[in-house]
Amino acid sequence: MATEYAHPEVLVDSEWVVAHQQDPSVRLIEVDVDTASYAKGHLQNALGFNWETQLGDAVRRDIPTQEQWESLLSEAGVAADTTVVLYGDNNNWFAAYAFWLFQIYGHADVRLLNGGRKKWEMEGRPLITDVPQFATTKYQVTTVNDHLRAYRDQILAGLRDHQYTLVDVRSPAEYSGEVIAPAGMTETAQRGGHIPGAKSIPWIQAANEDGTFKPADQLHALYGGKGVDGSRETIAYCRIGERSSHTWFALKYLLGYENVRNYDGSWTEWGSIIGAPIEREAPETKTAGDTTGAPASKVCPA
Repeated sequence: MATEYAHPEVLVDSEWVVAHQQDPSVRLIEVDVDTASYAKGHLQNALGFNWETQLGDAVRRDIPTQEQWESLLSEAGVAADTTVVLYGDNNNWFAAYAFWLFQIYGHADVRLLNGGRKKWEMEGRPLITDVPQFATTKYQVTTVNDHLRAYRDQILAGLRDHQYTLVDVRSPAEYSGEVIAPAGMTETAQRGGHIPGAKSIPWIQAANEDGTFKPADQLHALYGGKGVDGSRETIAYCRIGERSSHTWFALKYLLGYENVRNYDGSWTEWGSIIGAPIEREAPETKTAGDTTGAPASKVCPA
């Protein structure tokens, strides 16, 4: 079993960030679940992206268009050769989602601050409220990696011949259908449950208490123990695609699985599709590290 990450270069630690905070070739970007967190305090020279208004189309439920993405990065002063370091709250949920977007649009050098805001604050490192200003650029996308994204019709077609390994990274209660969304979350679906055949591996199991990713051997054991071993194409999903981005990152970059996609439509889409197949049985065992709990096994109508 591999003990080293397949691509350790995509993670940086706090010491690396401290050493590069004044480097003009590095752009720090914070992306939080709580969109008010950045204004309350952030890393020196870090910009803030708002996932609700900047990391998706304002009208369609979709990722930013290429033109929108180019405009966002141009305003942030990002060039093609800029090293982008992303971090955020909730163990880098939306930082990982932003990483996924950067990879879809082919940015050459993008990384995550391992542990995000949580570890930074645990270490007692400073946060400031000053918003940095950078000269704008004329950012241009040259490559679109659409193979990193999964779509509902693709999954529906793949269910017929068990073409994909599906990983549901939500809580056991969401997986079983006891709840449709975590408390306080407004994006929701019409029905609860999970995609038939999906493995329940909550995203939190890939993280240590300090928000960093678990070592490679533990990740191999976690996913391999549920039959997720990279032997066939793997698709991760959650509710709106942010938690599954965290798992997608772990599978693709830390374990090195070649064919991994993130289904950002996730449960808010699948749970609202007329006629889409849904299962509602509980996970085989209660998941350690997830406090939501799981109900008894249920039978779901077709």
